Amino acid sequence: MELRIDSGALTEAVGWAARVLPARSPVPVLGGLLLEAADGRLTVSGLDYEASARTEADAEVLGEGRALVLGRRLLDICKVLPQGPVECAVDGARLSVTGGDARFGLSLLPLDDYPDRPALPALRGEVDAAAFAAAVGHVAVAAGRDDALPVLTGIRLGLDGTTMTLAATDRYRYAVRTLEWKPAADASGEALDVVVPARRLTEVARSFTGAGTVRLALDGGSIGFESGGMRTTTRLLDGRLPRHDKLFALGEHAVAVTGRAPLVEAVKRVAVVAEGDSPVQLAFDGTTVHLQAGYEDDVASQRLPAALTGAEAVTVAFNPGYLLDALGSFDAPELSLRLLGPGQRVLITDATDGGEGTHRHLLMSVKPLV
Repeated sequence: MELRIDSGALTEAVGWAARVLPARSPVPVLGGLLLEAADGRLTVSGLDYEASARTEADAEVLGEGRALVLGRRLLDICKVLPQGPVECAVDGARLSVTGGDARFGLSLLPLDDYPDRPALPALRGEVDAAAFAAAVGHVAVAAGRDDALPVLTGIRLGLDGTTMTLAATDRYRYAVRTLEWKPAADASGEALDVVVPARRLTEVARSFTGAGTVRLALDGGSIGFESGGMRTTTRLLDGRLPRHDKLFALGEHAVAVTGRAPLVEAVKRVAVVAEGDSPVQLAFDGTTVHLQAGYEDDVASQRLPAALTGAEAVTVAFNPGYLLDALGSFDAPELSLRLLGPGQRVLITDATDGGEGTHRHLLMSVKPLV
């Protein structure tokens, strides 16, 4: 194998494929990246037993062939290469990488021990890449971090007609986001409901942000995404997230509407005196919300405009970190807080006209300050 390629293109391709490499693996070849040169293209692939990634870049191929090298070591080399053309060639039992006056050698890993790349699952349709990345970011904040409950570390991805639903919960909060997508013409049309590892899905969505549209492929055990020369697959999590329908049906409740950015800044401001799990309290009356945190002499407070309907006054309190995660996940300039009362669940939504909205985040209120 021998090729010439721009250093920036090589670094981008290697970096994209290296995202799926395991930090540690008992199987050494899984730390490798497979380089394949043919037909004026360099293909870079990486995989472990949970995910795979493959991308392509234009290259001047002087000799077709394949090479398997340690991926993170190759990425480190790419990061320090001089700008300009880079030559890569198999030289005996190593891969030489030359850029300008710099020359590096990498030992080759045995190709015969490298697993076959997983095939892309059945194509289901496509979605706007930027909108998808934003939606994944909106719900990922609510995903669990405890690996003892694997399904709660995932994001539910539901497909029903032209509606895609993303959802995540760690049992203390629940985020749901809907967006439009375009099913494939030959897709079966059946509703699909799977759980994807949140960390993997977040990385994938971000990496495709500038791709225009991304094609989604799905079967019973894995999910795949493809756009241009980039393709990645991820294994699904077993199990299902608890349904949010009943949780989000609040019954009779009060509604407070306020500006998102001012509320975020006010929560950050008063939370500086909140120690440990000390809550931030929000007391709504007809026209304002009074934020307060702290105890005794170490306190902070601020008032903001807020329109409350359905009650004369309602007071709720939240873990400040959870509240900031929820508020920060929204893009809308104004938010609606649907309130049941102290110590009960609160539904935050981007719909201020009484509708359901496309982005909803449920939080449990804690005991208000005394």
